[in-house]
Amino acid sequence: MSDQRRCLLVVEDDKGLQGQLRWCFEDYEVVFSEDRESALVAVRRHEPAVVLQDLGLPPDAEGVTEGFATLEQILQLAPATKVIVVTGHGDQENAVKAVGLGAYDFYQKPVDTDVLQLIVRRAYQIHDLEQENERLLREKSASPLDGIVAASEKMLQVCRVIEKVAPTNATTLLLGESGTGKELLARAVHSLSPRARKAFVAINCAAIPETLLESELFGYEKGAFTGAVKQTPGKIETADGGTLFLDEIGDMPLSLQAKLLRFLQERVVERVGGREELPVDVRVVCATNQDLDAAIREGRFRLDLFYRISEITIRIPPVRERDGGRLVLARVLLEKSAGQLNRRISGFSADARSAIENYSWPGNVREMENRIKGAVIMAEGKQVTAGDLGLADIGKDAAGLTLREVRREAETRAIRNALAAANDNISQAAKALGVTRPTLYDLMQKYGILSRESQSGG
Repeated sequence: MSDQRRCLLVVEDDKGLQGQLRWCFEDYEVVFSEDRESALVAVRRHEPAVVLQDLGLPPDAEGVTEGFATLEQILQLAPATKVIVVTGHGDQENAVKAVGLGAYDFYQKPVDTDVLQLIVRRAYQIHDLEQENERLLREKSASPLDGIVAASEKMLQVCRVIEKVAPTNATTLLLGESGTGKELLARAVHSLSPRARKAFVAINCAAIPETLLESELFGYEKGAFTGAVKQTPGKIETADGGTLFLDEIGDMPLSLQAKLLRFLQERVVERVGGREELPVDVRVVCATNQDLDAAIREGRFRLDLFYRISEITIRIPPVRERDGGRLVLARVLLEKSAGQLNRRISGFSADARSAIENYSWPGNVREMENRIKGAVIMAEGKQVTAGDLGLADIGKDAAGLTLREVRREAETRAIRNALAAANDNISQAAKALGVTRPTLYDLMQKYGILSRESQSGG
């Protein structure tokens, strides 16, 4: 890719070196900053892919404190930016520290323009490759089903099942919490089926009063009831040749469940107030966020109907269980909202990414979409922050966790759970955890965990 007119930010207060670098990078659009504040302004305004930064910046031109602070804030503001730090001769220790803080590379003075041009050119190439990889990952994550982001293994499994089920006529039951995308997946079943050119008809069984639901589903004859001034086909007839989606079927009244069962067995409908049986060819997909096993035990849902609607059952994982997929989903939703609202938003800040990964998302995809849309509207910079998402506390708490701290939390929780399940019997807890008794004792001492057995000296 050509370097022509790429933006290169140079953070350097030495006027002589500025002139040399301007000449060295004459094929670039070079922007100069002399201190931290102007550098951060330039990053926000120009969004450079590569930054050349001296570690010795005012007011600490003889030291590196200000240079390190500038480096950290640039990377916090624009994590994808490649920062090349320029250090004094022999200052290897600070150069290595800068790379440890996230700098792409370092270069020591005096400047050799040929070498520095090569390093800068490579930095742009790496940046381009990373951006292309991220774009391809998003495209792949949007596959294998159009409109569905399947970046986690659990969602990929759901998509694989739908691809197998869609070409058949099997009645399919989608189980998942509110906001997990059940209707989107039902539409995917329809669009991948031989019925794709016919109608997809959806009805929410929980949103229509019981007195009206029967006529909505099965239709009615003229004069069947007050206000029935003409013959009207129901949703089932309307979906003839296509797909009928019964959302929230767990809320369907018992009185209507019997009539739906007869339709699924006989594939004929009888309008309200009518006697004629009308054959209908329709694929049925159902969904609910209810525990149907509990509803059956409590007598709120017919067992025979459950067997009819669940020839294939697909469980949709909530967002909190989509490990590795939350950030990819959030980026897709961010691009969608930014495009709809015509906002130039480049991504999420570090605290926003931490919040997205650590928040439980009780409202699932619907909540994430709403929060991101609101954040795009409220964002003042080029990135959405945890505060914009309304998750400032979660972003702050999670961003500071190191891998060691995460492991400590996980091991502590697992040990406490095992001890509780074993009624504080350390031998049984160790067996459940797959470690020896001495190893468990060591871990308990390390994390300050006490049990009744250890307190009694057992």
